[in-house]
Amino acid sequence: MALYIDGFVTPVPKKNIAKYTAASKRAGKIMLKYGALEYVDCVADDVPDGKVTSFPMAVKLKKDEVVCFAYTIYKNRKHRDAVTKKAMHDPIFQDPDMMPFDGKRMIFGGFKRVVIAKKKG
Repeated sequence: MALYIDGFVTPVPKKNIAKYTAASKRAGKIMLKYGALEYVDCVADDVPDGKVTSFPMAVKLKKDEVVCFAYTIYKNRKHRDAVTKKAMHDPIFQDPDMMPFDGKRMIFGGFKRVVIAKKKG
């Protein structure tokens, strides 16, 4: 099965991590409700600063922020487009509490899966 992944890298103020996590849980439920296969959100634990490029540099991370990385999995791009269209019209995504971060510095995009390696057994 060819899967399609939307990825997001977001700078979140450390003081807003609880709000961000709550909003992310809500977003995940909505994405699954409209057909996404999986929704995952993560808070940086080992994300070093780079000399040329890095996650912190990419989002212009400030001292009081942490990088969050999320992804949503779909069957294919057509499926992603249909799910996202429905989800973005859901009233939950109109709630200002859904973005306790600077959305202008969020990086996002859709990706075709080309390789997957899994441990058998």
